[in-house]
Amino acid sequence: MHSARNVLRSLLLVAAVVGVTLPAGAALAEPSAQEVQQQIDKQSTDLERIVEDYNRTTEQLKTTQAAAADLTAKLGPLEQQLATATANVSAIGAQAYRRGGQISTATTLLNGGRPDTTLQSLASLDRLAKIRQRDVSQYTTARKQYQAQKAQLDATLAQQTNQQKSLSDRKATIEADLAKLEARKRQLNQQAAAAQAAAKRANSSSGSGNSSGGGSGSGGGSSATPPPVSGAAGVAVRYAYGALGKPYVWAADGPGSYDCSGLTLAAWRAAGVSLPHNAAMQWDRVSHISRSSLAPGDLVFYSGLGHVAIYVGNNQVIHAPTFGDVVKISSVDMMKPYGYGRVR
Repeated sequence: MHSARNVLRSLLLVAAVVGVTLPAGAALAEPSAQEVQQQIDKQSTDLERIVEDYNRTTEQLKTTQAAAADLTAKLGPLEQQLATATANVSAIGAQAYRRGGQISTATTLLNGGRPDTTLQSLASLDRLAKIRQRDVSQYTTARKQYQAQKAQLDATLAQQTNQQKSLSDRKATIEADLAKLEARKRQLNQQAAAAQAAAKRANSSSGSGNSSGGGSGSGGGSSATPPPVSGAAGVAVRYAYGALGKPYVWAADGPGSYDCSGLTLAAWRAAGVSLPHNAAMQWDRVSHISRSSLAPGDLVFYSGLGHVAIYVGNNQVIHAPTFGDVVKISSVDMMKPYGYGRVR
């Protein structure tokens, strides 16, 4: 018991020493504005990947739904054809039974009836029955195949719908985290601005009249006037310029908001060209070209096909960047391009 007390006393002493040794604020150190921005950048990248995965799933879901609708449209008439063919076989069987009954009666033979005619009719009915039975067999086989396809499509629809919901839930979680990070960044920036203003006032009151003008306003460095581009590419480029300043919204393709592939989709849709709502799927639709061949209207892909922008000339692209941002003009080298594509 005595030794147990000694051990307890030693542990309390160690805890006290640790409490004295560690700075009180070390465990509660606040992240800097730069660190918060790094977290925002990472979360935004994760969000964009999820949004593009969501868009891909949505495109796949549309294809599956179209296939299911087409199959349903085929199944209706097939069921009707099968029902009709089955009814015809039954009717032929009933008619053959009646005629067979006539030829088997003694009264027909004794009364000078024409059994040969009746036999010919039965043979014709037998041939017709075989034809109708073959139709029934073909329709039944086709129905089984359609039903198997429908079961597979139903399973795919369920899987894609669940995947879409899962991605939507993940997106909502990241957006909530991003909103908190953005609020924290604003708070840190406000604190920094207040500290800077206080220091400036202190310098002014101490007679130091230095004023540092010249903010870093990067106004984009380019005119918001579309370049003169002809044809369908010109229509797409002008549309992209018209979207400048509109907010990034996931899975949106205009006219009030966009995500990255939604913007390129909408720009080329205005020019009469259909593109899927997913950067990777758009990459599969375009002709791949070299950097030296880039022309306004071409698409520039980034981030392992997780992001896409429309080239507008002068080494610039227009794109919908990420959550909390707006459609804007950026350098084609804003990040390392994955590749370049021409819409065909």
